[in-house]
Amino acid sequence: MKRKTFLTAALAVGMVLEGICCTAVMADNSDVSGKVVIYTSMYEDVIDEMQETLEDVFPNVEIEFFQGGSGTIQSKIAAEMESGKLGCDLLMVAEPSYSLELKEKGILYPHEFADKDKLVFDYDEDGYWYPVRVCNMVLAYNPDMYEESEVPASMKDFAENPDMKGELSMSNPLTSGTAYSSVVGLLDKYGEDYFKALGKQDVAIESGSVALTKLETGECREIMVLEESVLMKRETEGSDLTVIYPEDGCIPVPSPVMIVDDKYSANANAETAAAVEEYFLSPEGQKQIVKGWMYAVRNDIEEYPYDAVPLDKLLENTIPVDWEKCYRQREEIRTMFQEYVTVPQE
Repeated sequence: MKRKTFLTAALAVGMVLEGICCTAVMADNSDVSGKVVIYTSMYEDVIDEMQETLEDVFPNVEIEFFQGGSGTIQSKIAAEMESGKLGCDLLMVAEPSYSLELKEKGILYPHEFADKDKLVFDYDEDGYWYPVRVCNMVLAYNPDMYEESEVPASMKDFAENPDMKGELSMSNPLTSGTAYSSVVGLLDKYGEDYFKALGKQDVAIESGSVALTKLETGECREIMVLEESVLMKRETEGSDLTVIYPEDGCIPVPSPVMIVDDKYSANANAETAAAVEEYFLSPEGQKQIVKGWMYAVRNDIEEYPYDAVPLDKLLENTIPVDWEKCYRQREEIRTMFQEYVTVPQE
């Protein structure tokens, strides 16, 4: 990967934030009003900058974010549904299987997106959800401590190389939607034996931020992590942590956006929520997503995240995920992971 050196981390941050906040062309949304609450699993620093831009794009709309991991959001929604009313109007979660569930339960509001033919990834034909950003599960290592030849180059070797025992980390699929998606993709590609092998590696199950810190200190030699978290550190901190695009495929996860039906939403404001959804799916909104180190979902966006490979190059070698299986077999797959990976293996 190409490396760039910045004079200071502060300068790098300033450049990124300026790019996120400035939108070349903004539609006139002065007639859109009301309040929209968004539940999302995006990183807080990205949300902060998005909120500033949204205030400019929608001057008469009060937009409020609640940030949490997929597990947190799902638990929050389950609790709120007990009262028959959610605390949000718009959802931007990690992966599509939860959208399938909410659609089936009749919680979502259908909205026809005119440019859906420009979407690179699958979307709901009835308009209940669309991909809005792409997170990408990769491997990463610290070149200041190890040579690339000293760490696994594939997802398979990550689980099966005995020399890596006790020096690996990955996110928890019980709380992270992207980690869970990756588990399902790897399960379909390699079967349960993959996770039996992974369990014998004594892989640490922890947040991406903790894993990145361990990678910097040398406590971990390699981690399975979202590409965006590595790219963010490279650009804003001048970090040397390096992405490995696995030889057997990355796992891109198209994260959906969906509108809550007025019957269940916090503010019964589906039309305003639809305008916000349209912005996120617009070229301007998608360029903002890219500035947040995630891939755009439109085929007319040439930009891609800092220090990443272009989306078309990424899609040449991926591990697919069965979203229907993600939804229908969620508890079974989570139980399998706990049994083979989080319980010590002999």
